[in-house]
Amino acid sequence: MQLEIKFKSIAVRWFFNMFLIVVLIVCAVVIAFIAVFNSVYTERITMLANDLTYEFNSLSGTTRATFRDTAIDLAENFSYKTKLEVQVIDRSDNIIVTTTGFQPTDQKMPDYEMAKKSGGTEVVKSRTTEGEHILAGTTAVYDSSGRYLGAYRWITSLRNADKIITNIVLILVAAGAVVLSFCALSGLFFIKSIVNPIRDVSNIARKIAMGDFNSRIEISKNDEIGELCDTINYMASELSQAENLKNDFISSVSHELRTPLTAIRGWGETAKMSIGTDEALVKRGLDVVLSEADRLSGLVEELLDFSRMETGRLSVVSQPLNISELLSESVDMYIELARQQGIELIFTRPAEDITVAGDPNRLKQVFINIIDNAVKYTENGGQVLVDQVCEEGCVRITVKDTGVGIPAQDIDRVKEKFYKANKAVRGSGIGLAVADEIIKQHKGLLFLESTEGVGTTVTIVLPLYEPETEQEEQQSDDGQEKGELNGE
Repeated sequence: MQLEIKFKSIAVRWFFNMFLIVVLIVCAVVIAFIAVFNSVYTERITMLANDLTYEFNSLSGTTRATFRDTAIDLAENFSYKTKLEVQVIDRSDNIIVTTTGFQPTDQKMPDYEMAKKSGGTEVVKSRTTEGEHILAGTTAVYDSSGRYLGAYRWITSLRNADKIITNIVLILVAAGAVVLSFCALSGLFFIKSIVNPIRDVSNIARKIAMGDFNSRIEISKNDEIGELCDTINYMASELSQAENLKNDFISSVSHELRTPLTAIRGWGETAKMSIGTDEALVKRGLDVVLSEADRLSGLVEELLDFSRMETGRLSVVSQPLNISELLSESVDMYIELARQQGIELIFTRPAEDITVAGDPNRLKQVFINIIDNAVKYTENGGQVLVDQVCEEGCVRITVKDTGVGIPAQDIDRVKEKFYKANKAVRGSGIGLAVADEIIKQHKGLLFLESTEGVGTTVTIVLPLYEPETEQEEQQSDDGQEKGELNGE
């Protein structure tokens, strides 16, 4: 099977999400810097021009009769003719005199029109009819009575200023390009350091998904990518172990199912052929068939319980019960089997009955499973001790055998599903997992202690039945229901 994976490249997403933002920021900074510099430079030129033409402010002390002569005299004696041109305009919008000596023709004067309307000073950037970029400023002149006399206007070329601004723009653009190049290279290097490991992770994950649980990712970085690789490797290891356990479980269950079926079929054929000739053999065959059918039914029920446990549908019906009597019944079921195998099964029932809240069928299932394991793993001449002790608020039940024991490396895993420490002994490997889940649902504990070659002790702790607490909880629930009804 070939997996087709469609994805949008991280590099493309980074370009659109990050690089374009950086480009916009750099462009905004460059434009803002150019605007600020242009404004500051224009302001400085304006201030310098106003300082150089300060003497023309004396026109405001003239009259209509002396305005023209004073303007001509100021223009002739103007000391900064090489730096800027000054024009004096009368109230009829005619240029009286210019410091250059040349009378301009068809000249646009937007600054003059604005100053005439505002009655103050106006500075405007514009272009001449020849296309030259200039900066011009006009100051309206009034006599002492407030009557409009005219205006004086200074003009300076921005050719040099434009060259300076152009050079600055080029420098800023070059700096922005360097910044963008650095961001692009560093970003691509960073993305490459992420994309390549992710591609490796993707390839290995795909192999794992195809069933190759031996694939591993080489961890070269101690960061989040390295942690992800380590997690993938751990997942592959766990999946490999789970796959092995599953295969062992299938093999074990297949063997467990085949054995009783073979016995049923063999003894069924034998009994069929012996009808009317050997009634004792027929009876024996039928006993074996019934016994193996019960064994097969128990295995199927165990598998069903495991399925219910996996799907969260393993439920218990709690009720007060005599745990001593239930445990005694479970022990009695194995007395004869233990005797036949040369095993001493001992249980001394306490004088007083002990009551717990639980499901009798489920608890009996747990006791049978644990006692069965104890007898199954104990050799001829061994001993199985079942004990029951009432402690503070709970009852402690122990099943101790002198069997083969559990290796130290397996003791923490024997309650896992499918796990079998000793594969040579019959069993599906799920009985103890189901038993542990049943005890948990009874708010109890199940734990094991074992030494290889010495024996195993299984301990079950269950809370005692407290009728007063049960009654209080019931009353509390009833009161809450009544309160809800009254509230409605």
